[in-house]
Formats: sequence, C-alpha cells, structure tokens
Amino acid sequence: MDDYRLIADGLAADIAAGRLRPGDRLAPQRRFARQHGIAGSTAARVYGELIRRGLAVGEVGRGTFVRAGRPAPEPALAEPGGARVDLELNFAIPAEQPALLARSLERLMRPDALAAALTPVGASGTPAARAATAELLSRPGWTPGAEQLLFAGNGRQAIAAAIAALVPVGERLGVEALTYPVVKAIATRLGVTLVPLPTDDAGLVPEALESAHRAAPLSAVYLQPTLHNPLGVTMPARRRAALADVLHRLGLYAIEDAIYAFLSDEPAPLAALAPEHTVLVDGLSKRLAPGLSLGFAVPPASIAGRVAAALRSGTWTAPRFALEAATCWLTDGTAATLRQIKRRDAAARQEIMRGRLGGFAVAADSNAYHCWWELPEQWRAETFVAAASRRGIAVTPAAAFAITPGRAPNAVRLALAAPPVDMLSAALEVLASIARGTPEDTGVE
Repeated sequence: MDDYRLIADGLAADIAAGRLRPGDRLAPQRRFARQHGIAGSTAARVYGELIRRGLAVGEVGRGTFVRAGRPAPEPALAEPGGARVDLELNFAIPAEQPALLARSLERLMRPDALAAALTPVGASGTPAARAATAELLSRPGWTPGAEQLLFAGNGRQAIAAAIAALVPVGERLGVEALTYPVVKAIATRLGVTLVPLPTDDAGLVPEALESAHRAAPLSAVYLQPTLHNPLGVTMPARRRAALADVLHRLGLYAIEDAIYAFLSDEPAPLAALAPEHTVLVDGLSKRLAPGLSLGFAVPPASIAGRVAAALRSGTWTAPRFALEAATCWLTDGTAATLRQIKRRDAAARQEIMRGRLGGFAVAADSNAYHCWWELPEQWRAETFVAAASRRGIAVTPAAAFAITPGRAPNAVRLALAAPPVDMLSAALEVLASIARGTPEDTGVE
C-alpha cells in the first residue's frame, strides 16, 4: 500500500473514533505536509483519498472538511473481494498479455542470458536495445537515430531527467494549464516553477507560449501533443508546425511526452519538426505493463550529455534486466501484437463509454483509454468524486491536473483501461445515474 494511503487510513480512523468530527476543517495541505514530514504532493493525495472514500469534501477557496453524515458502510458496486472499481489508474492488461510476455522471456531465462541481464548498464543501454527502440518509436516522417536514445527506469523518470537537464532550480517550465499530475510533483522536488499555458481544441496555443516566454523567460515547455492526459486532445499537424516555428524562433526546448502515441496514428511528432529543440520521452508502462517498465528519452545531440548526466545523478537509469526483457518483447513482435490488441480494446471501451454517458458533456478521442467529463451544473467535481466513492467507484477530479489552485474546471477524468469491460459498463451506468441526480440524493453535500 502506498504511504499516502496509510496516512489516509490514520485520518479515517480518527474520523471513525470521533477525534475528527463532521464539519471539522482539516489543516491546510502545506501545514499538514510540514506536520507529517511529507511532500506537498503527498498531502494532496492524502486529502484526495479521503474525498474518494466519502469521508471529506473539498470546497474551493475554503479548504477540506470532514463530511457531514456517515459514508456508506460498503460500496454499492465492487469487484470480487470488495476492491473498488478503479477509474483513476490507466493501465490496460488484456487477458492475452501475460502469456505473450511470458513466452518472450523464455530465452532470457537461460543461465548465460540471465547472467548478462544481471550486470550493470549505462544510460545509453545496449546496441540491441537502441536499435529495437528506434524502430518502436518510429513514426511516418520520423525515425530517431539509435545513437540518440537514452533509457530510464520508466517514463516518469525520463520526464524528470529531461526537466532536470533543461530547467535550473528556481527557473520556469511552461506546461499546459491542465497536465499530467506527476509533472507537478517532479517540479516541486526539483525546485522548478510551473507556468500554466492556455490550450484550445487543438492543444497548446503557440501564441500563448510565445507571450509567456517574452514576459519572463521559460527554460523549456512540457506538453502532450497526442491523446493529451486528461483532455484527450491530439494536436493537428498545422498546430504542431506553428509550435515548432515558435520553438525555433525563441530557441526554446520542448519536452514532448508521447506515452499514449502508440494508440493513435498521430501526425509527425514535434521531434520531427523541431529536432534540435525537442526531447521526446516515452515508455513501456502503457504499451506493455507497469510492473516491468522502461522509459525512453530522445534528446538532440547538443544536450544529450546533460540528459544522460541527469539520469545518472537521479539514479533513474534503467536496470539491465528490464532492458533485456524489453528488447525481447520489441524484437520478437510481442510489443507490436500488444499494440494492436490495446488499440482495439481502447476503441471498444470508448464505445461502451459513449453508450453509457450519451447526452453528457464528455470529450474523448476514440483511440484513447480515458475521457474528460464536464459535469452537470448541480455537481461540483469534489462532491461528485465523493458520491462516486460511496458507490465503490474511484474517479479523478479536475483539480488533480490543474496547475493553478482553485482554477480547475468542474470536471472529472475517467480512466477506462483497468476494469473488466462488464464492470466498466456497470460503473459507467452508476456514474450516469449519480450525475442525473443531485448531491442531496446521494447524501453527499
């Protein structure tokens, strides 16, 4: 169990014992973090967990309060064994996947191969891994040079290394106003200031990036051009070209997160349009599985040494066993097979979502494993999350993705990948029923 959940368990026990009473205001997150010796991002996850359990309610501008009334003793919708229906984490593991991965590892289990896999390896990996990964990351109009590739333990570590290499402590990193939450935690740990940048239906607005940089220089910009998390937007070719032009004119670096690109036939990446100004990062956690992952960074030659140094100093380089296992999966066709399986699976889950949430303001790409739901006006996101939690369903409020506190839209992200499809369908029906009602109907106010 994650540490933040253990801390949340302690607060839940205080609520159950009456040491925290309905209506009590919890300490501001920064103070709570100091009191418990944890990061601010961890404190936010603790409070988010209490809201998901229906034990607390967050009120914009006021704080987080112990919820009035007792939460339901048992979730109304749960998987076998009482587990919650997880629409927060977005990892797909199709039924065929374990057998496919196991077959690929048979050659790695030979004593000689295993002995080699247990030795150290540097940030540049092995020639076989570089060649296989260059082919994996190739897109129409772009193939990375194998000599460019660097390897991290996972995609998050590749992002952290790119930020550490490009943004000095105390300097500014531009990001989409709604972004991958882990980037917020990375920035806090690295002492980097995040600058929220506007987006529209085509993604990050190039003029906004230029304006922000001219107002106070940015060291780099982090963005997700393909199947943006949480919005699901894929930046069209014309917008990518305009953004590449801004990077050229400003001499600015972009960190291009391509973690979901395998699900889509995307336009050429920024790395193809502005190769000397783009660090492309990717990984295997979504393509394959989070339990044995690998991260990739493709920096321009001018800063490759800085990114490699950041990987080493952060102890973010990939372990040799994971590198060798991934090379097996990439070279024998397993990764390509799983890509096709997951693309079909994502499309099928999107169809289920459209059938269950038709009539609501839901934005989603038909290739994505997630969707963005602008809630009906009677609901606040935090209250809706609490109501869903009482029914045994975990969803993520917009505040988790927002750079500016108190400026999150009234929306939630639904991750569609994890539950079995029948459980997903049932959970979406429950969420639709909740949304058609009011907070008073569910006992959450």
